[in-house]
Amino acid sequence: MGKLVTKLLITMLTLLITSAIIPGMTINGLWAGFWAALLLGVVNLLVKPVITVLTLPITILSLGLFLFIINGLMLLLTAALVPGFAVNGILVAILGSIVLSIVSSLLDKLFN
Repeated sequence: MGKLVTKLLITMLTLLITSAIIPGMTINGLWAGFWAALLLGVVNLLVKPVITVLTLPITILSLGLFLFIINGLMLLLTAALVPGFAVNGILVAILGSIVLSIVSSLLDKLFN
């Protein structure tokens, strides 16, 4: 249970840092960041695997680059469901997901 809470807090911090870096991505407060982190985890757990399998031929043809679009779509879905979290367009979402991955990796190494 402690690892799950730590991962949730790292994801929340990562989202807050990413929204400070990427113009067009905003989080209004810690609670919006908390709910966005929680819902992003649920979306990545339940929705992303289904979408990834359904788009596997496109992903293979693009040599895996289509996964960036899938990650951006998961971020857009989360923003659509969480009040106080906004992502302005697919390009911002894709760039945000790339920065989110980098910052998350760095924070994971720092805290684990």
